[in-house]
Amino acid sequence: MLPIDCAGCGTAGPALCPACRLRLRPEPSVREVGALAVVSALPYAGAVQPVVVAFKNEGRTGLAPPLASALRAAVSAAVAGVDGDGLLLVPMARTRRSAVERGYDPVRLLLRRAGLPRTDALRLVRRPQDQLRLGREERFANLRGGMSARVPLAGRRVLLVDDVVTTGATLTEAARCVAAAGGFVVGAATLASTPLR
Repeated sequence: MLPIDCAGCGTAGPALCPACRLRLRPEPSVREVGALAVVSALPYAGAVQPVVVAFKNEGRTGLAPPLASALRAAVSAAVAGVDGDGLLLVPMARTRRSAVERGYDPVRLLLRRAGLPRTDALRLVRRPQDQLRLGREERFANLRGGMSARVPLAGRRVLLVDDVVTTGATLTEAARCVAAAGGFVVGAATLASTPLR
């Protein structure tokens, strides 16, 4: 009944216009976060950014199919050449509050829509500050020591999965946590990556 605007460009019409849908076609790229290779499906810029924000923060879950397809491409690229037997796809730990406020967890929803299994192996042991207004070093300090393993990971191989990699602080803490629990991180896959500055 109510008009819908394209989440990418704001034009009236479908939730995602054909031009913005094309901009969501994955083009996996790799960036290094410390010693961790992170494969991202999309650049977090242009039309991609408002689409991801609408999906994550505005409840526009109808945008999940093209985003799930992009995340699946990043996961596929991240595990290319890695024996998939026994590999765990591990999304980042989230606060219960964020999932309750949204009504869903964006990364877990995308993994489900992509038909990818997940293992909720990480948990927060303390609630970090909101990362939005923190600088690079503050983000790392804010998350350091903030996660622990909730399942045994000794000898397990793990691919970390997140929505957007910015500084890499969340992925770095997750990798530390997996290693502390005896697991081995083979890499990470994200939906999008912010431009490096």
